[in-house]
Amino acid sequence: MPKPGGSAASSPLVGGSEEPTLKEISIPGRRAWSLTPLDVPEIELDLPEKSEGRVALPEVSEHDLVMHYTRLSHRNFAVDLGAYPLGSCTMKYNPKVCDWAAEHPAFRDLHPATPESSAQGALAVLLEAERFLCEITGMDRATFQPPAGASGELTGLLLMRAYHEDKGEERSKILIPDAAHGTNPASVTLGGYEAVEVPSNDRGMVDVEALRGLVDDQVAGLMLTNPNTLGLFEENIVEIADIVHEAGGLVYYDGANLNAIMGVAKPGSMGFDIVHSNLHKTFATPHGGGGPGAGPVAVHDVLVPFLPGPLPEADEEGVLRWVMPAKSIGRVHGKHGNFGVVLRALTYMKALGGDGLRRVSERAVLNARYLEELIRGPYDLPYDSPCMHEFVASAKTLKKSTGIRAMDIVKALMDEGFHAPTVYFPLIVDEALMMEPTETQSMQTMDALANALLSIADRAATEPDALHAAPVNTPVGRPDEASAARHLRVTWRSDDD
Repeated sequence: MPKPGGSAASSPLVGGSEEPTLKEISIPGRRAWSLTPLDVPEIELDLPEKSEGRVALPEVSEHDLVMHYTRLSHRNFAVDLGAYPLGSCTMKYNPKVCDWAAEHPAFRDLHPATPESSAQGALAVLLEAERFLCEITGMDRATFQPPAGASGELTGLLLMRAYHEDKGEERSKILIPDAAHGTNPASVTLGGYEAVEVPSNDRGMVDVEALRGLVDDQVAGLMLTNPNTLGLFEENIVEIADIVHEAGGLVYYDGANLNAIMGVAKPGSMGFDIVHSNLHKTFATPHGGGGPGAGPVAVHDVLVPFLPGPLPEADEEGVLRWVMPAKSIGRVHGKHGNFGVVLRALTYMKALGGDGLRRVSERAVLNARYLEELIRGPYDLPYDSPCMHEFVASAKTLKKSTGIRAMDIVKALMDEGFHAPTVYFPLIVDEALMMEPTETQSMQTMDALANALLSIADRAATEPDALHAAPVNTPVGRPDEASAARHLRVTWRSDDD
């Protein structure tokens, strides 16, 4: 009998705690491929002699290779495996019919450089998706070039700059709420502006009087999302927009929270001039894993001439052409954006229709309010106004009474089979737990998630050491995150290398 060891033969590891590396399961002479003999004459190439040394690559069979990566994939959490209440990120289920449409060979195999005459269907997809997004947001035209939300932010800021420069103005400041997404100030800096923080009031809304004091002729615009990052609807949004407009500035809508108002209210009706939409957040295209993404930017008529181009337009004969806007800021992404993501989003919108999209938002708000009420008590609610699609709770009292912090709670939640919510954000909330269940979770899942959170709060008083050690049921246990950040290792070497 062969002795089990660190080879492919020792791979009964499904559900186990150890997974060997490819090097450890490597067996000399094994291959994951087999090529048929050449049926053409061999030729000699006039190239330098090949190296005598061998590249130390793993040698494994195809089946061992597939099993290895499949086992690794099963260790990852995903929206197809469980609830993913990651606040602000809108991790919602992706309907498979959208993937089916995007995988259609007529679209999948279309090269980005295909002449417009041979890509009429793809241009029609972009035009129809643009029409839908403009209807939802209350805008007039849109570009699909930005490949993600942060890119959409930068595009919006570049549009602001082009607009003001066209009027002969040089403005240097962008106003940002103190609860804004971290990408907002980063985009402002990248766009060459100075970020000016606008404080929140005691209700978690923009402090309107503070905003008045910050607005001057150097303000190019305001970046804001509504509902805001605390999950609260900015009740004074029209007044806020008017204050900025009166100073000659523009108002930019960060589309991170569009999932809460889709089909119910339009950013364009609130006074926004520029709107980016995260297709992966609101329109159920894949999110995470490094992309691809899409952050289309829609604008009112006055900004259309500055949009990145070219844009698809129909000529007098109805043939779709690429047209460059008169004062375009130029391209912000290669070709025409991530087309497959746009096609998924269009399929999602057409499958649901206007009434369905409204129900999505209503259900997202209902789920968030239901979960918020279930955990009220053990968890603090620092801004206790009716939330929209997400809410921010706090473990401040638990930390004070038991020593259990937000990080301990979310690590323990992973042992219960749920992904962690966002923690320590927004920064203005101490021990923040930011939760967004989305519309795709059932009442039964909400009950189970709430029960897990309540159970963890109970255990905080009786077994704090166990919570400090969580998670214990996951493939990787509690990492020392502080040491990992302070002593970064970006390579791995075995002891015998």
